Amino acid sequence: MAEPTAIPPVQGTCAPGFEAVREEFTRNFAERGEVGAAVSATVNGEVVVDLWAGWTDPERTRSWQSDTLTNVWSTTKGITAIAANQLADRGELDLDAPVATYWPEFAAAGKAEIPVRWLLSHRSGVTGVGLEHPLTATDLYDWEKVTKLLAAQEPFFEPGSVSGYQAISYGFLVGEVIRRVTGGTVGEFVAHNIAEPTGADFLIGVSDADLARCSQMVEPPSDPERESALAAAFAAAGPAPLAALANPPALGRHANVPEWRKAELPSVGGHGTARALATIYGALADGSERLLSAEGLRNARQGQGRCVDAVAGVGGEFALGFTLGSEERSFGPNPLAFGHDGFGGSTGCADPEHGVGFGYVMNQMGPLLRDDPRKMALLTAVYEALPAAK
Repeated sequence: MAEPTAIPPVQGTCAPGFEAVREEFTRNFAERGEVGAAVSATVNGEVVVDLWAGWTDPERTRSWQSDTLTNVWSTTKGITAIAANQLADRGELDLDAPVATYWPEFAAAGKAEIPVRWLLSHRSGVTGVGLEHPLTATDLYDWEKVTKLLAAQEPFFEPGSVSGYQAISYGFLVGEVIRRVTGGTVGEFVAHNIAEPTGADFLIGVSDADLARCSQMVEPPSDPERESALAAAFAAAGPAPLAALANPPALGRHANVPEWRKAELPSVGGHGTARALATIYGALADGSERLLSAEGLRNARQGQGRCVDAVAGVGGEFALGFTLGSEERSFGPNPLAFGHDGFGGSTGCADPEHGVGFGYVMNQMGPLLRDDPRKMALLTAVYEALPAAK
């Protein structure tokens, strides 16, 4: 990897009063190790921040552009959640019905009564596939193989009792329900029902024509102390976290091959711009009801029970596919704000009480599963610029 160079010029626009966002974005490059990134925010449907800078590759040979696509890892889950909630909003999907109503094979191994809402809120107990069926990253490209294994999988804890983060399985579980209801793939549904109506540049399944726009993920710098702690945690982990996080293990480099980008991975494989995320979440925050009705939005962001997650080992609360800001204030000062972070630092979130939609993407991955300091600094600056939030 090339040595870091001078702070790159920041491109894009900031509305008057939001200059501090540009300052924090620049500071991310100067002080927080950023390589390439973009940030965008909308307030009541108006774009107030749209910035990008840096490089799309670790060698720093290709400049980040306004339309650079980035793998956003679990930030994808929030978009998949919108799709499922749209079907519920339209009366095509009953979130309280058993999953097996739509996907009969899922009834195996004692799962006949698990409702759809437990898939969305990570309470199904099916955190992944057991280690007796070892998977590699390339196995994730085989939708039928993975969904068949998940349908046969016995839950790793009592369904409904707590959340257990379905790191990769979430996209296959919710995605298969969407496929059974609509007859099409999640990527197709998102394209026609979320991306097209909002004009958002977001894809679950990148086309050959769009591959050249993709940034290259850069794994976190080596940290022996952190790596030793992770190794110890995995050695002591139970079946639920091992299935979620180690079968297969997800590494940043996995997202840099065309096969990953082109596959439909509704948990971890979405590609988009920060502007796309801010636009999509802004459409949930601006009162326009373009993506969900007012009632549908209320239902979608309803908390499903705070607990210590059986996989992640941290406190928090899921709504129907989204993380709630809650007492962690993960999406700004409003505990009712909601969205989803991605492995390495990306995020998309909405705060209807303040009319805010927000998106942040980057290719230099950080070590945290949520609340990356770069994202938090940018969100703080956005809220400091809002008179209503002061």
